[in-house]
Amino acid sequence: MAFLCANPLAHSQQSSDILSAAHGLQPCPTALKADDTPDTPHDKPWQLMLSPYAEHWHYNPEHRPVRLISLERQDIRGRFCGLAFFTNSFGQPSLYGFVGQRWTGVMGNPHVFFKLSGGLIYGYKGAYKDKIPFNNYGIAPAVIPSLGYHFSGDHSVQASLLGTAGFLLAYSHDF
Repeated sequence: MAFLCANPLAHSQQSSDILSAAHGLQPCPTALKADDTPDTPHDKPWQLMLSPYAEHWHYNPEHRPVRLISLERQDIRGRFCGLAFFTNSFGQPSLYGFVGQRWTGVMGNPHVFFKLSGGLIYGYKGAYKDKIPFNNYGIAPAVIPSLGYHFSGDHSVQASLLGTAGFLLAYSHDF
């Protein structure tokens, strides 16, 4: 079996162009900007977050493991927006669309950061629709504070407070 490729270098250049375009994509609403200055480029504007663990404050036999994967776009001023896909505490597939702000240098340490996001959660349905406040038609508002530590390089960990339900531990990678 033979693979045909007229110019392998052209394919490499196309891949590079696609990655460059994705790196420059700005899906966040411009209403988040504090002024009319152009967006400041960020050397690593994307953040991928993975969470294998959440702890609930109170035991409930109906609770299931919470798993999360999130992608956010961040700028140099700390603004960000993103989308998280997760299984909620009752095993239902769910989404969290959000915007927020990140502050670095918390407690005088340049590696410690605080994030505050706000957005809409979708996915708590059926018997579990009342498990989050203001849940109408399966959609509810949410505000999530997080405290994190940025290691050298592109890696960080954070703990996010999930209202009165518990907290989530996550690892993130900037790219």
